[in-house]
Amino acid sequence: MTENLKITVADGIAKITLDRPSRMNAFTFEMIDAWNSALEQCRKDAAVKVILITGTGKAFCSGGDIVEMTERLAHSPSQRKSELLERVQRIPLTLETLDKPVIAVLNGVATGAGLDLALMCDIRYAARSAKFAETYLNVGLVQGAGGAYYLPRLVGISKALEMFMTAEFVDADEALRIGLVNKVFPDEKLWEESERIAKKMAAAPQTALRTMKRAVYQSARSDLRSSLDMISSHYAIVTSLPDHREAVQKFAASRNAKKNEE
Repeated sequence: MTENLKITVADGIAKITLDRPSRMNAFTFEMIDAWNSALEQCRKDAAVKVILITGTGKAFCSGGDIVEMTERLAHSPSQRKSELLERVQRIPLTLETLDKPVIAVLNGVATGAGLDLALMCDIRYAARSAKFAETYLNVGLVQGAGGAYYLPRLVGISKALEMFMTAEFVDADEALRIGLVNKVFPDEKLWEESERIAKKMAAAPQTALRTMKRAVYQSARSDLRSSLDMISSHYAIVTSLPDHREAVQKFAASRNAKKNEE
């Protein structure tokens, strides 16, 4: 781990915090490695039910550190490709194997690869003051962190191209309108509301919750028949678990009690 990225676990919720406020949480490769390690830790830790990712200060993440980029200007194309494959792109690949809910808590500005790293999460909650932009063109880059994959799937191809090709900011309300974020909260309520939702997920039947996530992502890459066949197998499993049986019995008992009162 690194001093610029912290992880805490309490009440079934892991909190991963980008902690480099003096640079708007711009990430170094050391932070990327720590980020990936933190996600792996959460994947393997049975005590972790939900993961929240946020930043310190006025930014969520401003993308890659420009100063560090200057140190790599002399690297060859093959070296630059390896930098992405072996470090930055490990994060979306790790997230693809992580069935636990991952929520980006967007406390402030998210730009470039910083925004793309939020797009990789399952859900995004934003502070009212947060702003977002795909700023790669400002430094003559392309969206190497996965933005070309994630952004069009959230906001549509035309809007994604506009964001990439203009590098213009969208505010939180516009981000909500176009589907970039799920909810917008007042700045002072962002963490409280995000944690409230995370606790609700952490208290839910975990096998069903994680199966839902996996089913949605797999169905997005398959045809209807394959999706229905897959979910029927998952359905057969979850209906045999205590979580389902106890919930049904509890509901039936409550319904019967209400009828008797009437």
